[in-house]
Amino acid sequence: MIIDRSLSPRSRSLPAQRQAEAKHPLVIIVDDDASVREALCELMLSAGFEAISFSSTKTLFETSALDQPGCLILDVRMPGSSGLDLQRHLTTSGNPKPIIFLTGHGDIPMTVQAMKAGAADFLTKPVRDQTLLDAVNAAIGLDAARRAEAARIKGYVERVQTLTPREREIMHEVAQGRLNKQIAFDLGISEVTVKLHRGNLMRKMEVASIGELIRAWEALPIGMRATNAA
Repeated sequence: MIIDRSLSPRSRSLPAQRQAEAKHPLVIIVDDDASVREALCELMLSAGFEAISFSSTKTLFETSALDQPGCLILDVRMPGSSGLDLQRHLTTSGNPKPIIFLTGHGDIPMTVQAMKAGAADFLTKPVRDQTLLDAVNAAIGLDAARRAEAARIKGYVERVQTLTPREREIMHEVAQGRLNKQIAFDLGISEVTVKLHRGNLMRKMEVASIGELIRAWEALPIGMRATNAA
């Protein structure tokens, strides 16, 4: 039986075993009711998930749990910071970790507020085990997709930073649908030179077609799409 297993504080590195497990999804449970935490941890572990529980958001913030892949199961109303408060904190800090609200005190306005803020699901106690497990599976899938997309964009950003100013300029023009001869005319260079730069930038961006190059460009943060961006 596992209740309130805790990770090392942020001021210290994770133990070797936890570092090895960090790539696996972690279900984080926050509820001020010890019996609920115990039951939820046992359910998650029985279904093959890694699970950890906390009695408050304060104790959660003292660990590195939020840095790991996975999802959260939160009670809405708790002493101190509520589940909705934690949701707002994660949103403003740029950590869109999927949240499943599980509460015995929910109402329609609260549900609407949570879902509009991006909650993965809002369930009312008591809840069927399979219903909760299905919600956890869906939330973990959502987190994996978000992390994969973030990694994809990070890769594009890193590759763009290897381009020369001229290559970035031509990438911008190609992404706008401009033809080689149009780009050459506008930049005052030969069409052959445009083709050479385009070939070099496509190699650096690791794309095989203009379509892939355009998708890479559109995935970049808006601030990086200017030809004079650093």
